[in-house]
Amino acid sequence: MRVLVTGGAGFIGSNLVDRLLADGHEVHVVDDLSSGSRDNLADAARADRFRLHELDIRDPALIGLMTELQPEVVCHLAAQISVRNSVTDPAHDARLNVEGTAAVLNAAHHGRTRKVVFTSSVAVYGRPATIPVPGDAATDPRSPYAASKLSGEIYLATFRALYGIEYTTLVLSNVYGPRQSPDGEAGVVAIFTDALLNGTPTVVHGDGTQTRDYIYVGDVVDGLVRACGPDGNGRRYNLGTGLQTTDRRLHSLIADAAGAQDKPGFAPPRVGDLPAMAVDPVPAHEGLGWQPRTDLSTGVKKTVEWAAGRRVK
Repeated sequence: MRVLVTGGAGFIGSNLVDRLLADGHEVHVVDDLSSGSRDNLADAARADRFRLHELDIRDPALIGLMTELQPEVVCHLAAQISVRNSVTDPAHDARLNVEGTAAVLNAAHHGRTRKVVFTSSVAVYGRPATIPVPGDAATDPRSPYAASKLSGEIYLATFRALYGIEYTTLVLSNVYGPRQSPDGEAGVVAIFTDALLNGTPTVVHGDGTQTRDYIYVGDVVDGLVRACGPDGNGRRYNLGTGLQTTDRRLHSLIADAAGAQDKPGFAPPRVGDLPAMAVDPVPAHEGLGWQPRTDLSTGVKKTVEWAAGRRVK
């Protein structure tokens, strides 16, 4: 199968590329490298069935590329992922996440693509009434980022109605693992790992009782691969563990794996942060045969080992 991955030089995208190649598929990556890295694709670049196309997804040249390649499946991961940046500059967020998604879908139409697999975010649920968030929960976007992700889901349904392009939307909880950058707001596991390995101070915002649902990148990749098949058409599935982990507990796990002191500093809670979040993965199991397989302790150890190995090089 020929698969095109937008944002394939990023954290999740590059892990997906490696899995697709290992499974024997031909993989094309479209990435402008504004946040992704060629280093993430170093292993993939050795494969004959791989090619990187350095291109902005909004570039009209994407239509010609997809027309030529005619990928059977497009995994659309390219996005602006910062909630805070979306609040500061909502127009920029919309250009990348709304205009960009529309451009990818239009190019997929020209490329006779069978299916688009789209990554959404728990942000579309706002402040959910029930945790873990059920698969049929109402959406309640409370940031431009959440609005742009929900807009992408609407565009998917529209292009399905217009041209018959199938889709599956995967709502990701807090993804962590190798290749996640410690820069920015999205990767607290990477942030804690980098600081604890380097002996620099760590900070927990609030009293440490805030919870999140942490899902290992390898498990997310498995969900993406399963969604590339015939199952889950026209559906949205949550990818998470359904388990809540406090910030304080997370810090302890990472400190233990890194052999560092478990003594974070504390700062006031950040405005807009949710007190708790977890998503129900059962519908994804029923619809895709997917389930999380990596417990947090094991995943954290793998992540710390990867980060420590990079420091040695």
